[in-house]
Amino acid sequence: MTDCIFCKIVRGEIPSRQVFENEHVLAFHDIQPAAPVHVLIIPKKHIASANEMQPEDREVLGEVLLAAPAIARELGVAEGGYRLINNCGPDGGQVVYHLHVHLLGGEKLGGLNVKHP
Repeated sequence: MTDCIFCKIVRGEIPSRQVFENEHVLAFHDIQPAAPVHVLIIPKKHIASANEMQPEDREVLGEVLLAAPAIARELGVAEGGYRLINNCGPDGGQVVYHLHVHLLGGEKLGGLNVKHP
């Protein structure tokens, strides 16, 4: 997809404050942070949303999740804790249709806490 804003960031057409990059993944600071640390972790391959993930995407999707703890350690939030969020579809709050995971931290995060019986 050529007009996707995240694809343009991957190609270097739009600047970003990058914090991590490898062959499959790019991570950069969100321009509208919702926490003191707010990083977007994206696959370099365009995948519109979690609904479009395919079995052949296993490696790149694993790389996205494996990048999270490395980024959290680098940004000093691993020990205290952080939240990973993926919004899927309009009702799920997805705004940019390129799969991405939000890494939020740097403060005690309230809001949605899933309680287990």
